Amino acid sequence: MPAGLQMFDLTGRRALVTGGSQGIGLALAAGLKSAGAELVLNGRDEAKLTRAAEAVGGAHLLAFDVTDHAAAQSAVDRFEAETGPIDILVNNAGMQHRASLEEFPAEAFQRLLQTNIASVFNVGQACARHMIGRGRGKIINIASVQSTLARPSIAPYTATKGAVANLTKGMATDWARHGLNCNAIAPGYFDTPLNAALVADPTFSAWLEKRTPAGRWGRVEELVGACIFLASDAASFVNGHVLYVDGGITASL
Repeated sequence: MPAGLQMFDLTGRRALVTGGSQGIGLALAAGLKSAGAELVLNGRDEAKLTRAAEAVGGAHLLAFDVTDHAAAQSAVDRFEAETGPIDILVNNAGMQHRASLEEFPAEAFQRLLQTNIASVFNVGQACARHMIGRGRGKIINIASVQSTLARPSIAPYTATKGAVANLTKGMATDWARHGLNCNAIAPGYFDTPLNAALVADPTFSAWLEKRTPAGRWGRVEELVGACIFLASDAASFVNGHVLYVDGGITASL
């Protein structure tokens, strides 16, 4: 392997991807494996996880509810004790709910808080406690262009993704001195199951193509390079950074 590429090699490292059975999580898992990482896929549906593991050519399955702090701690502790260290964590689990803010259901708001932000704390803390003891570890949180921008009908989602970006900075502030690198990837508009309704809406797609300098939806594979970079030795002095992968949408009015 050329010397310049060795710093991106993840051989011998183990990566846990939450929400890893579909969409962005599955694409990132496949990308990490292509760089040499051993995979641990998380989700609540074991059948979907099994299919995802087959799709990427093999992975450990770690089914638990990321919104349950005790369950996350127990699952990570058990895996570390029985199988070995988790070197890389990708906090990808997330959900969306669209409604006007004045009519937004309180229960949906609470689900968004738990799924999109509490999960990052729960799994991040569980993994970091082991990483700190080893003096190394990579945590990559999945933020969004909605960490910075807003649009109608998703105000609570925007709030959670803003929180993910700031929690990432807080993780770096507390844990960088222990050898951890804590960063985030902020995707723009990607063709994923979470955005299926928008992709199917020709009016929205036309608006997005005009609004985005790149002129199109993103493909999930286009997030892989950013993830490998942040998971690798190439990012050894990158901490608390939010890397926007958005076709330029946050750069342009």
